[in-house]
Amino acid sequence: MDEENDMSMTTFLYSIVEMIAEVHSRILSLNDAYEYNFSDKELHFLVIGLLGMVMIFVVYPVFKYLASTGHVMVISWVYVFTLIIVITFAIEIGQRVTNTGNMEFADIMFGLVGFLFMFFIFSLIRGIYHGILELCRYYHNRKKRRQRMNSVGNGNAEEYDDAEEYAQEDEPDEQG
Repeated sequence: MDEENDMSMTTFLYSIVEMIAEVHSRILSLNDAYEYNFSDKELHFLVIGLLGMVMIFVVYPVFKYLASTGHVMVISWVYVFTLIIVITFAIEIGQRVTNTGNMEFADIMFGLVGFLFMFFIFSLIRGIYHGILELCRYYHNRKKRRQRMNSVGNGNAEEYDDAEEYAQEDEPDEQG
């Protein structure tokens, strides 16, 4: 069973290496076709630099929007999930290079599923916590509306409890 997983991980890594090699060959052929004669280091400088900038132009507006709408937790999750993927691959590759364990794709998948499961539990607890805070705010604001209505002398405040016009006093929801 371990040999089968080891082979699937090896096959997966080789397929990634082959895709990268194909892109590398196409870039080299463009370099030769247009007689730019960039060295390997110069090509790495240009290609990775451009790839990084393309990613910045895609990721920055998305993260800026998420931050402006108070979704900092989503940004944190994306960042941590990306790091977890890199770390799990690094551990498996390290095990292969140092012969301290078996390099298995299943280990990567179990690690990622472990993070997703634990984050799901965290999200449930966080959701319950924010739900309780929201209920407390609702009842606190309801009590303030009742007091204000009674002090103004508008009669029975209970009839106004669910009125939309008096619900504008809610404090902004905390994100994070």
